[in-house]
Amino acid sequence: MGSLSSPPPPLQFLVIGAGSRGNAYARAVEAATAGSIAAVAETDPFKRQEFGKRYIWGREGQPADHQSFAGWEEWVEWEIRRRRSAAGQAGDIQPRYLPITGVFICTLDESHAPIIYAIAPLNLHILCEKPLALSLSDSLSISTALSGYPSKVVSIGHVLRYSPHNILLRKLLTSDQVIGEVVSIEHTEPVGWWHFAHSYVRGNWRRSTADGVGSLLTKSCHDIDFILWLLCSPSSLTGDKPHLPSTISSTGAITHFRRARKPKAATPTTTNCLSCPAEPDCIYSAKKIYRDRWLRKEQDTGWPLKIVVPEIEDIVAVKGWDAAEERLMQKLAEDYDKTTTSDDTIASRSWYGRCVYESDNDVVDDQTVTIEWDEDPVPGHELGRGPKRALFHMTYPTQSQCERRGRIYGTLGEITYDSHTITVYAFATGEVAVHDIPKQAPEVEKSHGGGDWGLAAAFVRAVEHVEEGNMSVAQAQRELVGCDLKEIILSHAVVFAAEEARREKKVVNWAEWWSKNGTDG
Repeated sequence: MGSLSSPPPPLQFLVIGAGSRGNAYARAVEAATAGSIAAVAETDPFKRQEFGKRYIWGREGQPADHQSFAGWEEWVEWEIRRRRSAAGQAGDIQPRYLPITGVFICTLDESHAPIIYAIAPLNLHILCEKPLALSLSDSLSISTALSGYPSKVVSIGHVLRYSPHNILLRKLLTSDQVIGEVVSIEHTEPVGWWHFAHSYVRGNWRRSTADGVGSLLTKSCHDIDFILWLLCSPSSLTGDKPHLPSTISSTGAITHFRRARKPKAATPTTTNCLSCPAEPDCIYSAKKIYRDRWLRKEQDTGWPLKIVVPEIEDIVAVKGWDAAEERLMQKLAEDYDKTTTSDDTIASRSWYGRCVYESDNDVVDDQTVTIEWDEDPVPGHELGRGPKRALFHMTYPTQSQCERRGRIYGTLGEITYDSHTITVYAFATGEVAVHDIPKQAPEVEKSHGGGDWGLAAAFVRAVEHVEEGNMSVAQAQRELVGCDLKEIILSHAVVFAAEEARREKKVVNWAEWWSKNGTDG
């Protein structure tokens, strides 16, 4: 009788960044996969401790030395020492610790590229929150860095691909072809009036990159990816060869969040809501949004209050709601003077009590992107690769908050969709088919309609199959993750091309632009 092979070690994941995205993926891994969160790297001690208690060492436990790290650099240094010890080389770490299988990168956008460069030699599976990087050159350099080591699974936080709603929508368009060939699509991302102010005027994503790339990348790159996934990516409709765009154009501006829109009742020197005479009548009052709505009315210590005061849940539990309100108002009162505070200090953090008309934001709040495709037939897919166009609209002044909606026009019918329902109208019969997406658990539903959970589950399944030898990396990328690094970079490249078109008020010829920019020089 032959000996049985030992089972592979359990899937152990490191989460770098214990903010809202790190928590979202950790919850999904814990609840819906065979993997486990084994370690966390986070610079903020409170966030690190809360994350660890919830997912790693438990409410009553304390972290072991291989579970908690004050930043990704500390973990990389520890992991190098661990590997040396395990290999019998000089090292001070006992080899009993199970190795990390993969990494979730959930830090601020500008750190994604440096982290990937640093962990590339460790040859781990990687899921990086979007965007992959803040420039095309860094995106291409990441591909080069990873290509120098044995292939591993790579995924990106393009969560729209993974919600049950959007998976069904793509099936209806591609394999079912319910409206024939797509002629055009209109897709809208309604950010939400106060949400935009929270994240893109007062919050972390209020400033564009050195290359002038802003909210289209940080907020809506997965909307551009969603459109490309429907119309460009390999499918039963388009075949194995991507149907690449022909031209890309874009327009956009800061329409509202600027000094010229400041209420007349506000004094010229007022920069903070707590001291502004116009505050009682201003819809962007930080007191109204954070204190009156979320703290007093909703009594919800999650997002966005947890972003403003990370420890607010503990304050409520230990000291009560009055103490939480006192701490919140302290945070909202924090402000800066542009004449005496360095720009580096201003840019280094968020200012949630800052007047939205006096902030240091420079990202557009209303933008359109138009993508055109020429006819590009391939054998067997002549009817799936005709000329078409897509119009994407990202805008801030909406009641809906990120509840995307759209309309797709085809040769045989028309589809309308929102975040919950897909309606198909057939020209030939006049029949209307309504596809209602079954409700999921509230925690799953609020995570991009289940997209966060679907993305994490697909990544972990791909890692599992590769580690067990059931699939090659290429097969796992295509069949489980749904794309590879080449497609991830192509999707980002379209965003960078659109931003160039907006800044320079031009139409980008995709083939020429990609020929010029699409190599890592």
